[in-house]
Amino acid sequence: MAGDSGDMFGDEDFPAYTMGRAAEILGTSQGFLRSLGELKLITPMRSAGGHRRFSRSQLRLAARARELVDQGVALDAACRILVLEDQLQEALRLNQANSEDGPTHHGEAAPGH
Repeated sequence: MAGDSGDMFGDEDFPAYTMGRAAEILGTSQGFLRSLGELKLITPMRSAGGHRRFSRSQLRLAARARELVDQGVALDAACRILVLEDQLQEALRLNQANSEDGPTHHGEAAPGH
């Protein structure tokens, strides 16, 4: 059991923070965090009692959204920007992984050409 608790403390996706604590850490309101959930930017886990719980990775995403909103970007637009940024990062990661695997058959010249 002791090994399990060590893993959860190092797990970026472990839902360690209550709604109130998450809002306090971010310097924002609980309503802002609920809005991020309604816009499907983050989906907090739920405790056995049904309370929202947030992970460190979700708090980082919420902080990025807050920065954009503070710069004057509408909340729904900020959420869309962050989703697109994450999709781009994933596409770049996959592209890098594919290029490390060597050439593919797509676009390769036929032998003798």
